[in-house]
Amino acid sequence: MIQNIKYTIKGERMRPLRSLLFVPGHRDTWVRKAINSGPDAVILDLEDSVPTALKSEARATVVDSIARLREEAPHVGVYVRVNPMESGITGHDVAAVTVDGLDGLVLAKPSGPRDVIHLEALIDHFERVNGRSRPDTEIVVALETAEAYATCADLAVASRRVATLFAGTARDGDLARSIGYEFTVEGLESVYLRSKAILAARAAGLAHPLIGTWQDLEDTAGARLFAEQNRQLGFRGQVLIHPSHVALANEVYSPSPEQVRFYREMVDAFELAEARGDSAIRFQGMHIDYAHVETARTVLSYAEQLQAAPHAQADAHER
Repeated sequence: MIQNIKYTIKGERMRPLRSLLFVPGHRDTWVRKAINSGPDAVILDLEDSVPTALKSEARATVVDSIARLREEAPHVGVYVRVNPMESGITGHDVAAVTVDGLDGLVLAKPSGPRDVIHLEALIDHFERVNGRSRPDTEIVVALETAEAYATCADLAVASRRVATLFAGTARDGDLARSIGYEFTVEGLESVYLRSKAILAARAAGLAHPLIGTWQDLEDTAGARLFAEQNRQLGFRGQVLIHPSHVALANEVYSPSPEQVRFYREMVDAFELAEARGDSAIRFQGMHIDYAHVETARTVLSYAEQLQAAPHAQADAHER
């Protein structure tokens, strides 16, 4: 751990986000298409999807997009991916986009916890300078390099603003280049890294770790397998690059009706037994005690959170 840095562990703050769709920051006409696909959040990008010559223009476009999203789709989370600290232009990004309507910033390619601390300082400053009404801008830390995964436990607790970790394991992406692995659909080459990110996030009290992204837009079977594997590992949502993957992510990262029914019946059966003085029962051929029931209640609570989330309320209103 780096010396002379004060780390703060805090509780959960990010609301459940099953799908976060990237939109290039300079493509204002793409925002409507993104919203129509039904994501829980959008990430307006100022980094890799924006040509260097258009960075300044993209910042102004992103500010307009934030205002439009808040007016037209208040249920959608709004995040902006800023350029990495080593780029020298992160401050320009933060100065422009830290405005009312923004939920958080995604920090690209951090090399260690100091990058998070420096971003926190920028946010603190520009929230005041820009007159942001609520000083609650979140930080989503993107793990995209060997250095980031080596320090992910420290990154998760480097700032009170850190809301979650985003494990980027895309084919031929920054992480693959940094570590040197070859991407496979089965994912064995990155399962250790993904598991490490989940462990770091959950140990820090960050309940909604994110995975991303699936690159092959024509391989729908692979996209489903990727999402299901990552849900099984413990990820709660996925960062996406195409609207066609939104519905899949929303489905996969939600407890299924069968799961909800199974766990509700388990809890009901256990509570009846508990009232009789028993703390261990046989349920559908399985031994069940307090540990299993607590897991069941956690799943049911998460399903209720999703039902109560702004996106669910908006969907119900539209129906």
